[in-house]
Amino acid sequence: MKRFTLAFGLMAAMGFSTTALAGGAAQNIHVYKSPTCGCCGDWIDHLEENGFEVTATNSNDMGRVKADAGLIAGLGSCHTAFIGDYVIEGHVPADDIKRLLAEAPKATGLSVPGMPAGSPGMEMGDRKDHYKVILFNEQGQTRVFAEHN
Repeated sequence: MKRFTLAFGLMAAMGFSTTALAGGAAQNIHVYKSPTCGCCGDWIDHLEENGFEVTATNSNDMGRVKADAGLIAGLGSCHTAFIGDYVIEGHVPADDIKRLLAEAPKATGLSVPGMPAGSPGMEMGDRKDHYKVILFNEQGQTRVFAEHN
């Protein structure tokens, strides 16, 4: 069982709010990105503006980072991050990451495949593509976690 899943369950059973834990200690995120990618830096800014403490590592072998993270084919984007036991791939909104941590589903992580316009870090004026945040697991199963316009 994941460490924070057990902690959330114990706190909830004892009548404590789990919102503070989801918004506090689990807020450290490590982002791997290409050294030349500007939108990755913009996504990092989005995370920091939403209360995350970000450590960024430049990598010239993002394919290896994604493979080591267990990323499923078709879910890739430009950067890969790790928070707790989860993988965060691409331009996932900070609120969806917070929801993931609060709900703590049994999953590998979240992905926003590609680089949709209007997603955090991919702002393009008034253009906002419809996009989905995908929850995925080690067995290759996926489901829509959130949708954004």
